[in-house]
Amino acid sequence: MSRKYKFHNKSGIYFVSFATVYWLDVFIRQIYFDVLVESVNYCRTNKNMELFCYCFMPSHVHFIFRSKSNQPMELLRDFKKFTTKKMIQTIAENPKESRREWLLWMFERAGKEKTNGNRYQFWQHHNHPLELWSEKIMRQKINYIHKNPVVSGFVIDPTDWKYSSAKNFQGNKTVLEIDDIGFFS
Repeated sequence: MSRKYKFHNKSGIYFVSFATVYWLDVFIRQIYFDVLVESVNYCRTNKNMELFCYCFMPSHVHFIFRSKSNQPMELLRDFKKFTTKKMIQTIAENPKESRREWLLWMFERAGKEKTNGNRYQFWQHHNHPLELWSEKIMRQKINYIHKNPVVSGFVIDPTDWKYSSAKNFQGNKTVLEIDDIGFFS
């Protein structure tokens, strides 16, 4: 892994993006988005996660976060581990999932390509953490995250995407709560 893609400052605020294996569009049903929301809430309550910005897309996730316990790598590892287990279970048990066998086969295929001993691999291994050291850079990443559904053609306005903190920045906390980043009112 490249040196520039590591958590060097354990107390820093980071922008991360991570995707499902093969960029599979998994998050297309409410039940799967619920797993992500549950995972974030768990990490905020039990793993000292401060979440400042997020966006859940069909095949990937964006966060701006900090670990209050100075363990950003471990926090992300635990988030991905929990969501992997829960997503595999949810897909396997979802009677409405027409792609169940194919998705499970793809996750199993990805698991066999790696030598980590896991039967399934849900997430790609890299996160590409980027420490946000200035307000200017932080605003750039927030705009990038919030515009992701617009650029992808899903919505015209960032606040129309249900699973994005763009709604939070407008005072709507119906999906997830976020922490105060300090410079937006």
